[in-house]
Amino acid sequence: MKRIGLKLAILAIFASTVSAWAGESAAVRNCTWCHGAGAQGYTVAPRLAGQRPQYIMSQIRSFREHARNNPFSRQYMWGAVAALDPYTARELANYFATIAPKPANDGDSTLASRGRAIYMEGIPEANIVSCYACHGPNAEGVRDIPRLGGLAYSYLKGRLEQWGQGYHSTPGSPMPMVASHLGPEEIEALTSYLSFVR
Repeated sequence: MKRIGLKLAILAIFASTVSAWAGESAAVRNCTWCHGAGAQGYTVAPRLAGQRPQYIMSQIRSFREHARNNPFSRQYMWGAVAALDPYTARELANYFATIAPKPANDGDSTLASRGRAIYMEGIPEANIVSCYACHGPNAEGVRDIPRLGGLAYSYLKGRLEQWGQGYHSTPGSPMPMVASHLGPEEIEALTSYLSFVR
């Protein structure tokens, strides 16, 4: 009798694990339609692989509350997260954080050294601090501050331009001010450099 009870308990645990994984797989598939196989991203949809779970959660919240209001967010992400429950959102964020990110390598390599200097030192004459002060020395992100390393050049460039135009930022974020002080050449160099960071 004890053996039968033990077998039933093992089967119940196995069945719940399989059904949870199947549900997660469907949720992951919904994300990777736009964010790419292996969550490595496309030109306009950023890579989620290796991203900070706290950052992913904060962005899902921003989409749900319609605070992140740039055109692609309104068109795609507002609807995509509307029915996403908190448990699944947390599981997705943790799942994507475990995937090793690959660099996009799509920037202009001749601008990478200038971009690295901006990232590491900032632009003192424009009162812009170094990016690594918040995003980490390897652009790996910290807590709810995103990983920038390896993101696609065009995605990063678009985000900086959108911040400069007044689109979404979390309350108290320095990004609108930073972006508004970056000229086109600095943006090109910085985003090129970040696309090559592993």
